Amino acid sequence: MTDHGLEQEMEIEALQAILMDDIKEIDPSESGLKTTSRCFQITLSPQDDDLDAANSTPVQLALIFSHTEKYPDEPPLLNVKSLRGVKPGDIKILHENLAEEAAENIGMAMVYTLATSAKEWLHEKYGQNALDDAVDETAAAVDDVIVPHGEPVTVETFVTWRERFEAELALERAKLMPESALAAPKDKKLTGRLWFESGRASVKGSAVVDDESEEEEEIDFDDDFEDDEEDMLDHYLAQKSEKSLEG
Repeated sequence: MTDHGLEQEMEIEALQAILMDDIKEIDPSESGLKTTSRCFQITLSPQDDDLDAANSTPVQLALIFSHTEKYPDEPPLLNVKSLRGVKPGDIKILHENLAEEAAENIGMAMVYTLATSAKEWLHEKYGQNALDDAVDETAAAVDDVIVPHGEPVTVETFVTWRERFEAELALERAKLMPESALAAPKDKKLTGRLWFESGRASVKGSAVVDDESEEEEEIDFDDDFEDDEEDMLDHYLAQKSEKSLEG
């Protein structure tokens, strides 16, 4: 007749000798198990204790067990909980895996075997190699992202570009227009078109200074200023094209 109690005591002694500080007896009320029998908790982490602490993963779980009356001829009561960093979904998967393995080891002391399997699973899931793979995947995903280059277009940068463009265009137009077209009687106000063609237009200002009198002239913009600007641009581009052909 098998002495289940004796086998259980021998297993506890063996576990304490092997695991030392990583195994401790806990109160049944803290175990999460429906029992009043003795309960023990084994602390597991992905790395071995002799590894550099700086390289260790901040992940730990607790394998909690309690012997049933007929253990090892029946599975022990098992519970798994995260002490640090293990996802609830992973805890559930691990618990199911350990329950299946316990059923396969009926008739022999199995707690150390279950603890070893849990540690290996934890190492594969949360160990340094697993973390390195996750980092590599993240880096690869970042490499696949196309990052646009160049200065983004904003209202301010567009306005600045527009002002420079208009100023340069006005200078080019002034070079192309004959002097007679720019001459205007002193008693006659410049139209918007002639004012812009003269190259004396200020991008932001609404008045110009006459070189001779150094007095401000009042600008009379005509209603067709925008249409005239398009005509002038066409004229400028045509002149440019002719010069290119002649050259």
